[in-house]
Amino acid sequence: MLNFARWAATFTALLAVAGLGAQAAPRTDVAPVLPAPMLAALQGSGLPLQSFGLYVRAVDRGRPLAAVNAEAPYVLASTAKLVTSLAAMDLLGPAYRWRTHAFVTGPIVGGRLLGDLMIVGGGDPRFGASELRSWMQAMRGQGLDEVMGDILIDRSAFALQDSDHRHTPVPAWDRPHHVRPDAMMIGERVVHVSVQVARSPQARVLLQPPLSGVRVDNRVTPGAGCAVQARWAGAEDRAAPPTRPQAFRLPPETQLIVEGRWSTACEARTMALVAPDDADHATHALAGTWADVGGRLRGRVRTVDLRRSQPGQPRLPLIGPDGEPMVPWSTQLSQPLPALVHEMNKSSNNVVARHLMLSLAREFPQQPATLPQAQASVQRWLKRQGLADDIALENGSGLSRAERGKPRAMVQLLVNAWSSPQIADFLASLPVAGVDGTLQHRLQNGPATGRAFLKTGSLLDARALAGYVTGASGTVYALAVLVNHPNAAAATPALDALVEWLAKNG
Repeated sequence: MLNFARWAATFTALLAVAGLGAQAAPRTDVAPVLPAPMLAALQGSGLPLQSFGLYVRAVDRGRPLAAVNAEAPYVLASTAKLVTSLAAMDLLGPAYRWRTHAFVTGPIVGGRLLGDLMIVGGGDPRFGASELRSWMQAMRGQGLDEVMGDILIDRSAFALQDSDHRHTPVPAWDRPHHVRPDAMMIGERVVHVSVQVARSPQARVLLQPPLSGVRVDNRVTPGAGCAVQARWAGAEDRAAPPTRPQAFRLPPETQLIVEGRWSTACEARTMALVAPDDADHATHALAGTWADVGGRLRGRVRTVDLRRSQPGQPRLPLIGPDGEPMVPWSTQLSQPLPALVHEMNKSSNNVVARHLMLSLAREFPQQPATLPQAQASVQRWLKRQGLADDIALENGSGLSRAERGKPRAMVQLLVNAWSSPQIADFLASLPVAGVDGTLQHRLQNGPATGRAFLKTGSLLDARALAGYVTGASGTVYALAVLVNHPNAAAATPALDALVEWLAKNG
């Protein structure tokens, strides 16, 4: 088992070194340099050497320890999130939070809102079911029992086009990591389906968040085994009429089918499904959660667009009927930026990365964020880093193969970050070899364990590692190794061997 004290000591030592201040002037000498053990590791992968882009240098020295194809642009995969992280931490600052606002369009009299409740999404990528429930409970605590009008949802903070997704995978119900950005997203559009033992012979099925307008067709039968599955109904499954009336007037009913066999000896099981594109998950979740906390609604839940309601004006502040800016009645704050960067890098969360990049667009959230505006902000930032022509981001997550970078440039970015005021938060966000995140089960029980802080990257034809490794001498190295090849997965042992060698001999 890993010695936690060793990991903590390494992290503390890294921060101490980072505080030393001035770095040696960077050099552009990138002639091929490769220690024999590193060359042997790369050759042992069976992939051609041109498949690898590698650059390693100490954070306080200019000359590289290793460099191969360092000026060739490689697909970054999820190491692109390092660029997104550093740009956001610099441009937005550590105190930055996303805000989801609630406005009321009338007075609240005796617990009744004589108007509409408008929920204005602010692009919070981690606004989940529990946050929604707590916020709505707080609204009840503020004296709101019944909405006499409608609940309105605005998601105009992001202005995306279909073409913005052309280089990313199409989302599927079983792939939450491919969900596309949505300024009023709840729980990353994921529905958690829990199957539990009930007093009756039939198993109990629960949804989180509770979804109004979604009919659960419980086809789980008693019997040996604990095998169940959940799926969204297709056209052939929707012939039967609903078994119960709906509490709210919503879009056409969505049906969730849960089937399999379940015995009283089975432990509870939870499955995660992405809501279908044709079912507005936020609408169902808001209606279901409001009802679940005891709120009443006379009208319906529907979507509006602030850009149309006040054309020619910024989307925020919201202008009231009297022409004066409206004050939010209630606001849900996200976690601070470092917490979201931590979540993004440790688990390689694509939704957080894409929301984070969009949030870099100029004048967001007063004006809707567009992807070209966000790309322009990142490009300006890269230019200030001296890397405008060396790294290209499309959506900030690494899902797109249009996101490319030169190994030397990625390392220069990491070296620049080493003297940044945000280095402690950035370093804490990176997966630690053999300890947590996407490296929890890699590089275990070796010289790199607890001493390598690296972002991983993985696509069908790409593998990557980038971050910091502390050598046995105490020297801290910045490293970027990128692999582009149809059989890139074969390079994983070689990448780990490079890191182990560096930790042992650096």
